[in-house]
Amino acid sequence: MGALFRSEEMSLCQLFIQPEAAYTTVAELGEIGIAQFRDLNPELSAFQRKFTAEVRRCDEMERKVNYIKKELIKDGMEVKDLFYNLPPVPNPREFIDLEALFEKTENEILELSENFNQLLQNFQELTELRYVLERTQSFFSEHVSNYEGSKAEEAGETQQLGFVAGVIEREKVLGFERILWRISRGNVFLRHADIETPFTDPKTGREHHKNVFVAFFQGDQLKTRVKKVCAGYHASLYPCPNNYEERDDMLKGVMTRLQDLTMVINQTKDQRQRVLVSVSKDLPKWIIIVKKIKAIYHTMNLFNIDVSGKCLIGECWIPTNDLHLVQSALTNGSNVVGSTVPSFMNVIATNENPPTFNRTNRFTQGFQNLIDAFGVANYREANPALYTIITFPFLFAIMFGDLGHGIIMFLFGLWMVTSEKKLLMQKSKNEIWNIFFGGRYIILLMGFFSMYTGLIYNDCFSKTMNIFGSSWKIAYNESTIMNNTEGQLQLNPSDDSLVEGRTYPFGLDPAWMLATNKIIFLNSFKMKVSIIFGVVHMIFGVIMSVVNYNHFRRRSSIILEFLPQILFLVLLFAYMVFMMFWKWFRFSPKSQPPYSPGCAPSVLIYFINMMLFGENKYPDGCEEYMFPYQQEVQLYFVIIALLCIPWMLLGKPLFIMCTGGNKGHGDHGDEPMSEIWIHQAIHTIEYVLNTISHTASYLRLWALSLAHAQLSEVLWGMVLNIGLTQSLYVGGAILFPIFGAWAVLTLAILVMMEGLSAFLHTLRLHWVEFMSKFYTGTGYIFAPFHFKTILNEEED
Repeated sequence: MGALFRSEEMSLCQLFIQPEAAYTTVAELGEIGIAQFRDLNPELSAFQRKFTAEVRRCDEMERKVNYIKKELIKDGMEVKDLFYNLPPVPNPREFIDLEALFEKTENEILELSENFNQLLQNFQELTELRYVLERTQSFFSEHVSNYEGSKAEEAGETQQLGFVAGVIEREKVLGFERILWRISRGNVFLRHADIETPFTDPKTGREHHKNVFVAFFQGDQLKTRVKKVCAGYHASLYPCPNNYEERDDMLKGVMTRLQDLTMVINQTKDQRQRVLVSVSKDLPKWIIIVKKIKAIYHTMNLFNIDVSGKCLIGECWIPTNDLHLVQSALTNGSNVVGSTVPSFMNVIATNENPPTFNRTNRFTQGFQNLIDAFGVANYREANPALYTIITFPFLFAIMFGDLGHGIIMFLFGLWMVTSEKKLLMQKSKNEIWNIFFGGRYIILLMGFFSMYTGLIYNDCFSKTMNIFGSSWKIAYNESTIMNNTEGQLQLNPSDDSLVEGRTYPFGLDPAWMLATNKIIFLNSFKMKVSIIFGVVHMIFGVIMSVVNYNHFRRRSSIILEFLPQILFLVLLFAYMVFMMFWKWFRFSPKSQPPYSPGCAPSVLIYFINMMLFGENKYPDGCEEYMFPYQQEVQLYFVIIALLCIPWMLLGKPLFIMCTGGNKGHGDHGDEPMSEIWIHQAIHTIEYVLNTISHTASYLRLWALSLAHAQLSEVLWGMVLNIGLTQSLYVGGAILFPIFGAWAVLTLAILVMMEGLSAFLHTLRLHWVEFMSKFYTGTGYIFAPFHFKTILNEEED
């Protein structure tokens, strides 16, 4: 947890690597992923760098690998992704062998594919010719009667008319027929027939439906026009004899050629299939190897070359605790190639702002992502993610508190956590699912805490659970209960309504579910709880600023900023929380005036009168204040809180003027004093106003909790209660579909929609109300050179 409390210390290092060991050394660093390299050649374009030729070779290899992958997918073969046991980077000598292997494999597949496509093209043309010869027989037997209005023998008439026969796409037939009619003024007679079997384009793989057609005409001029129209509509023309015997002989020859061609196509397809199957075993490994090699040369292009040209120099940010790993990588890289001159590392001093690196695991990564989505912490700034692990699911549960809904959410999160290895290997492309899966531990804890608050609220699918037995007893006689037709009997918290010496052990008493004043009680209870947790959460945020001030040696800010801020918050709003607890402690049903329930004052009215120095109204027999000297204590608190405002406004600028410099005062640097005064005024006004608005903002805990409970109760009463209130047989028959509808609505509305709403409100409470008290969030993330990260990003 130490690394999560504050980002790790970073060191800027220079790496001096021998040229022959650069490739293997960078490969070693890419495997461990702890070095973020800086570009030492920003003035050079991508084409001017030293290893541009190697990058181009990698691009060409990547193109070939992608072509092979495309051909595998085209044939319906699965290209498996490697998640574990990733292949190592080959040495430079093997790089040349890989190039030759990829070249050979590509050429072989390309040749087989071209031959196969050409065979398919020939097969399609012969098939179209077969359909032309088969379907045109009926056309030749009819065309004379339709063209001249009288029937004659086929042999005698077909010699007088010209014709063209071919195949055209079905969706073009209508336009084709209209154009022929227009150019010939009705002197071209067109007949066409559908081909039931669709044709597949060998190049694109798309299916096309086609028609056989024959166009009859008279004269060479029309023949020329008809052929031009056929060319314009991409119609395929085929030779077709006008004599039946000749057509029959040609058809027999076409069928023979189709049979021979089918056998050749099957042999070619089998050979291509065998080659692709053998390649598919090594292709996932090839893909990763090429990406790794390309990443290595891209990284080496960031290096500089010393004057002698015998050493490559790189600069990188490295976590201080991992410097020994980098040194080991340098040594291993030199040993692999047998370099006689060792590579070494030099830590250099710098005033630059290092990147922020918080070492996380599967559990903490989701919470860290929530914080980084707002802004990456400054270097060594206190990290809110550590506390968010508890505060985020707990504040969510206050709004979402329902035992039944919490169990559903908990089980969903538990399933994702227990099945995470299997789910990780599936590599889903669904963005919404990936968001849910990335926050699986957040969902797990949100469900767990919602189960806890559901027990506190005694709420399970809008119903209470009488686990320990109610502590209430009926305070009405039999006649009062029997004669009550309006159902307006209320629970009266008096001595005769409670079992002597008995309090419900855990959570709310189930009897409140039956009371008509339940909403009034829960409204008051949840509103006070939201204010209590809100003030505690904000105080904790202000206290966290001390951690940053102390770490960055800005100890004057503890006196000039933290102290007035915490006094202003505690003396006003924490005092209001104290009055809530004092009211609960001091006023009870067993007490007599002036401490009876009727004398209990409104804390909110007390707080408003305290700020306005007004008097409190109280009933006869009661006292104005809840404890002795309360008026004097409140007066002192308000005066001190008001004095904290000029303290925050003037303290820091005056201190900077007296000390004569801005060093050690955050981000002010060499700002002129006028801007420092303006900034401090803005911060002071912002803090004072935000203290009020942020306290009110925590009332969303109360509002959403009541809304969720009421919506759950309405859903139960208007849907599931329909089946439960029917007679035995009717209710049993309709309860099954009614329960299905209730379950679907519960999951869709109360768990998913209400859960998302509570999640967003909880996120806002952390980003705005909590983190604004101490968190700057203007840093930049540590992005080391890591093969695993590169492969995942390219896959996404």
